Amino acid sequence: METATEAVLNSGDTAFMIVCAALVFIMTPGLGFFYGGLGRRKNVVSNMMNSVFILGLGMVLWNLIGYSMAFGGDGLFIGGFSKIGLAGIGIDTLDGSIPEFVTVVFQMTFALITPAIITGSLAGRMKFKALFAFIGFWSLIVYYPLAHMVWGGGGLLGEGWLNSVDFAGGNVVHISSGVSGLVLCLLLGRREGYELHTYRIHNIPFVMLGMALLWFGWYGFNAGSAGAANGLAAHAFATTSISAAAAMLSWMAMDVIFSGKPTLIGACTGVVAGLVGITPAAGFVPIWAAFIIGFLVSPVCYGGILLVKKKLKIDDSLDAFGCHGIGGIFGGLMTGLFADPKVNETSGLFFGDPAQLGRQALAIVISIALAVVGSLICAGIVRSFTSLRVDRKHELTGLDVSEHGENAYPAYNGLD
Repeated sequence: METATEAVLNSGDTAFMIVCAALVFIMTPGLGFFYGGLGRRKNVVSNMMNSVFILGLGMVLWNLIGYSMAFGGDGLFIGGFSKIGLAGIGIDTLDGSIPEFVTVVFQMTFALITPAIITGSLAGRMKFKALFAFIGFWSLIVYYPLAHMVWGGGGLLGEGWLNSVDFAGGNVVHISSGVSGLVLCLLLGRREGYELHTYRIHNIPFVMLGMALLWFGWYGFNAGSAGAANGLAAHAFATTSISAAAAMLSWMAMDVIFSGKPTLIGACTGVVAGLVGITPAAGFVPIWAAFIIGFLVSPVCYGGILLVKKKLKIDDSLDAFGCHGIGGIFGGLMTGLFADPKVNETSGLFFGDPAQLGRQALAIVISIALAVVGSLICAGIVRSFTSLRVDRKHELTGLDVSEHGENAYPAYNGLD
């Protein structure tokens, strides 16, 4: 990082990045509404709490050690430990044209939303105590090292060796969380009566509210990853909009084709898929490629969800892997195809560098391997002092009451 004597503070960039950090922050509570609405009535408090507690745990861990591990040096695998507790960062310390504290907070919001995505795969059956510990260990073992390997100076997947690119978190955020969610739901097993019951979405308005907050925050997520208020940020804003809109339309089309009617749930899910797909590519691909990515990511995720749930019978409760894992993989590969040097100095297959697609694919494989191995290690540590899954009685009662002693709808007397 540069000091005040080596760089000049830009107030416009600073204000822009602070706003972007605030936008990304609201995504985690937004995800709570999204998951809360998608789940069952008896687990809505639990599904929301699974996002809310990470706001506390994630912030403390990031500022104590996470930022240092991710951005505190130039190692291949982690940054280092020189900035533990934000040591050495002052009000005059700059990161380019913005205060380093702004970088700390902006990147912190990514470290909050990422583990929250995992919780969609395990909804309705994991002990809160076990989840709390798992998320803490996972942040240390998977997220902070991966963030450094992709975005940190000298990182393995970035400038330190592979030179793959990931504009705003295809590998770091979506693949890592989606794959880790898949590992956890396999370890936990399927919910009681999975093949016998119909799991109805209990609150569609919550889902729409969650989608709206996620889409709103995603502008900070992608545009803010430019690091300044400049043309690249505006370009990322535009590609983000286009991909989300195109993906919504293609998911609605699939609803009509396969079920005869467009659904609000489908439209909301399509938006999220489109946002996931464009995330690694937003600051690298031309505008026309954003249309392609958006229109294609929905059928890819739709097919992935059917494969996971219908064919493989894996209980990915709220489709964290189906949307985020598969969408992130798709977006990373599309970046290797469509990256345009006129946008951001990286050429994809269609712009003269077929090796970039190979770099993207290898980075995805390494990210998946880290997520799988890291998640297994974290789960093993947690299992050494508590079981991962609630007992059958508590699962049937609902985690709202059994894990949190609360009921989202105390006056409701109907069937769940």
